[in-house]
Amino acid sequence: MGCSMFEPSERSKGVSYAIREVVLPARKLEAQGIQILKLNIGDPIAYDFDTPQHIKDALYEGAREGHNGYAPSEGYPELREGIARREKQRNGMDYAVDDICVTTGVTESLQIFLSATLNAGDELLVPGPTYPPYNLMTYFNGAEPVAYRTIEEENWQPDVDDVRAKITERTKAMVLVNPNNPTGAVYPRSTVQTMVDIATEHGIPVISDEIYDDIVFDRPHHATASLAKDAPIITFNGFSKVYLVPGWRMGYAIFNNPHGQLDKIKDAFMRIARARLCANSVCQRAMIAALDGPQDHIPDMVRRLKERSYYAYRRLNEIPGLSATRPDGAFYIFPKIEAMDGWKSDKDFVLDVLHEAHVLLVHGSGFSPEYGQGHFRAVTLPSMDMLEEAFNRMDSFMGKRLP
Repeated sequence: MGCSMFEPSERSKGVSYAIREVVLPARKLEAQGIQILKLNIGDPIAYDFDTPQHIKDALYEGAREGHNGYAPSEGYPELREGIARREKQRNGMDYAVDDICVTTGVTESLQIFLSATLNAGDELLVPGPTYPPYNLMTYFNGAEPVAYRTIEEENWQPDVDDVRAKITERTKAMVLVNPNNPTGAVYPRSTVQTMVDIATEHGIPVISDEIYDDIVFDRPHHATASLAKDAPIITFNGFSKVYLVPGWRMGYAIFNNPHGQLDKIKDAFMRIARARLCANSVCQRAMIAALDGPQDHIPDMVRRLKERSYYAYRRLNEIPGLSATRPDGAFYIFPKIEAMDGWKSDKDFVLDVLHEAHVLLVHGSGFSPEYGQGHFRAVTLPSMDMLEEAFNRMDSFMGKRLP
């Protein structure tokens, strides 16, 4: 009897993740001894940031004190109480512990929520461009991500008319990513309020991804639920970015459910959360200490990131054939390739920059086929020296390619 090849599932065939997939050709160059300057991944620890010492100490203490078994599926009550306190102090929100579920990063919050919400043929309204798993996980659940336009000339703010036009009877929820990955946009209070009003008018909940909430420069971050206390809002947040622990995979989902509109969805979410057991137990203990301990690493990190982001904005606009809007938060910038004539696609451009200039970027179409094409994402996390070298290489590259 011959050996037949097992076939992967149909749903797996569309799975691709642009941010990680550009790493594969970079690894081949590194294997040849070529140094690659990596501006592709939003991991502060890969650059010159480090986890605060008291958080590292708390991880060890959590293990030493015996928190090495399974945690409650929803997360330790003390951690959920700490998250609720942060929401009260920062955003004026009154959440019960049972409104909060600790997850393995924001990505698991998203996976669980979409699995609990979407059926085949449903639509999820997502920003264009957006963090790729919003598109990927929606497709994976047999539904359709529908991108609403964000306006590059207005610092990537949502086009509210396009949002209204894209809502249909199949729309299950609206997504806000604020501060935004990949553009670095931060939405003013009035914009967040308008988006919530549109969702409320159409009877759909809002998914608000706020993982970069404390990484803002010259304009404040407004938590979506704080502007819509009567509306059904699901907030995704976590510790990876602000507390510099991306590899620990610590996120959470919060349900703002004032009139019980989300009761069934929340019940489904919690049932799936129980089925996957729990998020990492000792890391949860450390996050209790992260919330209760010193916060002074945050303003220091934001100061450094602001300097780097603004430097990246200036340098990229000086490179022939590129233009960029200034980020207001997070640690990304999303430049436009004005001189696309020399390349078939933004992915070809990114691979060309990798092979010729040895700088690793991520192609914009990986964040939205429609609104990301002709762009690329760069992180602004590296030291000033590394950023300067990367932009010098790109400047030289573009100078050779342009007439």
